[in-house]
Amino acid sequence: MNTYMVGGAVRDRLLGLPVNDHDWVVVGTTPEAMLAQGFVPVGKDFPVFLHPRTHEEYALARTERKSGRGYRGFSIATSPDVTLEQDLARRDLTINAMAAPVDWNGSGPVTDPYGGQADLQARVLRHVTDAFREDPVRILRLARFAARFQDFSVAPETVALMRQMVADGEVDALVPERVWQELARGLMEARPSRMFEVLRDCGALARLLPELDRLWGVPQRADYHPEVDTGIHVMMVLDRAAELDAALPVRWACLAHDLGKGTTPADVLPRHIGHEERSVELARKLQQRLRVPSDCAELALIVAAEHGNIHRSPGIAPAAVVRLLERCDAFRKPERFAQALLACQCDAQGRLGLQDKPYPQRAQLLRLLAAAQAVSTKGVAERAARSGRQGAEIGAMVHEARCQAVAQMVAADAAAATATASGQP
Repeated sequence: MNTYMVGGAVRDRLLGLPVNDHDWVVVGTTPEAMLAQGFVPVGKDFPVFLHPRTHEEYALARTERKSGRGYRGFSIATSPDVTLEQDLARRDLTINAMAAPVDWNGSGPVTDPYGGQADLQARVLRHVTDAFREDPVRILRLARFAARFQDFSVAPETVALMRQMVADGEVDALVPERVWQELARGLMEARPSRMFEVLRDCGALARLLPELDRLWGVPQRADYHPEVDTGIHVMMVLDRAAELDAALPVRWACLAHDLGKGTTPADVLPRHIGHEERSVELARKLQQRLRVPSDCAELALIVAAEHGNIHRSPGIAPAAVVRLLERCDAFRKPERFAQALLACQCDAQGRLGLQDKPYPQRAQLLRLLAAAQAVSTKGVAERAARSGRQGAEIGAMVHEARCQAVAQMVAADAAAATATASGQP
C-alpha cells in the first residue's frame, strides 16, 4: 500500500501558494484493508475514507468509464491493480494530475506523467486526456480555475474540446445544484469575470445562463456607460465586487442586476426604460432554475429592482427615502440593505474610467437608515394607543416619525455643509 499527495496541494505548493487542504490517493490496497486500519468510509459512489486521526480524505486509486450522459454517468473501478498513473489520467487538468510523496514539502521530484509542471510554468490550463469530455462539470471547473489563476490561458485544443462537448449536448445534462455550486465558487475567485469569459467562449454560457449571455452586444448610453456594451459592464461590476472583497450574495446581485437590458426592444436602444422590472422577472426565473440560495436570491431581486433609485437617492425628499428603505426591507434586515448598497457602488464604479469615482449614496443612505431606526416604534405605538388609534394608523404614524427623523438628518447635513463651505467652525 502506497499513499500519495495529489491534486491541488501539489499544484499550489509548486506555485508557492498556501496549501489549506490535502487530497490523498492510496494505491495497492482494498476497502477492507482501509477499514482494518481504522479509516472511516464516507464515499457514496467510490471508496473514500476519513483518516482516523486527521480526518482528511483518502481515496483509493480508481479508473472511470463513461456509462451515461452528464456528470453522474460513470462507472467506477477500484482494485489493488490500479496504478497511480491510471488514477491521475482521470483528472481534469494537467496541473491537477500530479502526485508527490506523503512528506513532500515542495522540493524534490513529483510524479507528473502528463506535463503538469510544464503547463504551470507556461501558465496554461490543459485537459489531461480526451476523457475530459466525459464529465461536463469539468467545463465549469476549468472556467473557475481561469478566474482563480488570472494569468493562465486555456489551451486551444481544450477550448475546441469544450466547444464540441457543448455542441454534443453534454452541458444540457448538468443538474442545477452542480451548476450553482461551481458558479458560486467561481464568483468568489479573484477575477470572476474570467469564468464567464471562458464559458462564453466555448458556448456553455448560452446554454446555462442565456439571460446573461445575451447582454453582450447590447449598447447602453455612452454618457452613463463609457464602456457601452452591457455584457462588458456587468463583468466590470462583478470584478469591482471582487476587488472590494464582497460576499457571495453581493457578487451574485452584481451579476444579475441588469438582465433586463438583454430584452430591451431594439428601436429604443441605447436607452433601457423599465429594465429594472424586466431584470427582476428574469432574475427570479433564473434563480428558480438554478435553485439559488435565498440569501443570494433575495438580495439580487432587491438590487435589480432598486439600483436605479439608490443611484438617484441624493436630493430626494425624506418621505421618498423612507419609502425606499421600506421597499428594501431595510428596517428588518439592515445588514442585507448594506449589502445592496455595496452592490450598487460596484454598479456605479464598474464602468470604464469610473472605478475610483466616489459613491456617497452608500454612506448617506446608511446614515439616514440609522436616523430612521432611532425612532422608537414602541413609543409611537404607545402614543397612538392613548389617542385611540390602532392597526394601519399606527403604521402610518411610525412612517411619519421616520420621515421626520430623516428630514432632520438631511437638514443637519445641509447646515454642516453650508458652514464648511463658508469657513464657519
